[in-house]
Amino acid sequence: MTTSHESAHAYFGGMAESYDSLIRRAVPRYAEMTERLLTYLPSDSKRVLEMGCGTGNLSLALVERFPNSTLTLVDASEEMIALTRERVEARFREVTPAVSYVVSRFEDLEFPAGSFDLVTSSISLHHVRDKALLYERIRELLADGGRFCFADQMRGEPESNHLVNWEQWLAFCRQSGNCTADELAGLVDHAEAHDHYTPVSEHFSMLSRAGFGEIDCVWRNWMWGIITATAAQELN
Repeated sequence: MTTSHESAHAYFGGMAESYDSLIRRAVPRYAEMTERLLTYLPSDSKRVLEMGCGTGNLSLALVERFPNSTLTLVDASEEMIALTRERVEARFREVTPAVSYVVSRFEDLEFPAGSFDLVTSSISLHHVRDKALLYERIRELLADGGRFCFADQMRGEPESNHLVNWEQWLAFCRQSGNCTADELAGLVDHAEAHDHYTPVSEHFSMLSRAGFGEIDCVWRNWMWGIITATAAQELN
């Protein structure tokens, strides 16, 4: 599995303190996307894995949504994990949620097969080039009937659609109050060097081959989308 995590986690780790503000200004309808993702997470999930927790925006919501579940939060950046832990502990001072924090690249995760009922992620999986192998690993980590729900950047089809979406995003970032010229230049440089956007149709094909069913794209806005799938097929 080839990723850009070595460079990506260094990039985001270096801006960990400012990341929370930037992502809300750089991703159109970010709050709506997060809320929509949460609505598709099965409430009876007892063992939850978040891949790429960043500074904990989704993580905090997961702790609230699954107060009686065990949560495993993973990120390749030590700085991001530290911030997430700090935010979770500050928000939930009066309780002790069952949360584990793991500094690891996705391909280096070591958990037994069937360890989780739910795997989720927000704006992180596009750093992985070989998503087919990643989806096979996620299917292995999920119990039969478990759910995989993620939000991420998607590549438009045909390429002309992707270019329209890209230009719409650039225009959004240039609007007053969103990104500065330096911030946008940094985001574009990072995207061109390290991001691997995949069309929705290819996500569907790779998920199906990995052993997922009930695959759906439940939300879409320009380059961003939410995909859900069920690990319903038994592994041989």
